[in-house]
Amino acid sequence: MENNDSTRISVIMGIYNCGPTLAEALDSLLAQTCQDFKVIMCDDGSRDNTCEIAQSYVDRFPGKFILIKNEKNMGLNFTLNHCLEYADTEYVARMDGDDLSTPERFQTELDFLDSHPQYSIVSTPMHYFDEKGIFRTGTGGYEVSERHFLNGSPFCHAPCMVRTKAYQDVKGYTVETKLLGVEDYHLWFKMYAAGHRGYVLEKPLYKMRDDRNAASRRTFGRYLRVSRVMLRGFDMLQMPAIYRVFALKPIVTAILPNRIYNLFHRR
Repeated sequence: MENNDSTRISVIMGIYNCGPTLAEALDSLLAQTCQDFKVIMCDDGSRDNTCEIAQSYVDRFPGKFILIKNEKNMGLNFTLNHCLEYADTEYVARMDGDDLSTPERFQTELDFLDSHPQYSIVSTPMHYFDEKGIFRTGTGGYEVSERHFLNGSPFCHAPCMVRTKAYQDVKGYTVETKLLGVEDYHLWFKMYAAGHRGYVLEKPLYKMRDDRNAASRRTFGRYLRVSRVMLRGFDMLQMPAIYRVFALKPIVTAILPNRIYNLFHRR
């Protein structure tokens, strides 16, 4: 798919059973101060009205919103790669169907990448919110070094904007069942191994819909996948063998009592 206009940003969205929140998420994109983007939505086999809502935006804003579909539920890594097939712009931004971008997000990230050619990735901290409001806010304002990979994914995935070339250099997301839920962490390892670098802006520009009782969503399998990605990624970056001890941290987190886990999550 060739880009025949001056659009600079492709927003890739894997959408799945997010009917109750999708319109609010898309409206937050229409409220951006920078409108130099198109939105590529890929439905991953939704069983609710997600597709109907997405199609209504395609109908109302032709060319601004694009809707594609997987034949069946394939997972986020496959779904985002499907979106990338339609990304013919200089930059690729992420967005989730149950979150919100602040109005200045795209312009701020675009300005940063335009003025800092040494970076291929930019992200921001997130506000975590639920029906009662914001209950936690992340921190930023630093260049991401290899040491930041020791404690988990160094970038928030959904608020990121990335040079399309960086995606092309690593052939997008790796599609493996063992990487579901941790596809972004693996992606950053691949990009850093390919020589790309990134920065986390200081100001939160994204609101993630979350659950204060995060322990209810924990699964041992996901933390095991995080540990595996760490071990693979440390090898990719040729980090000292001693750092492999950090791969035990996700396992310890997985077995923490719910009360203690939720306390750390809220903070």
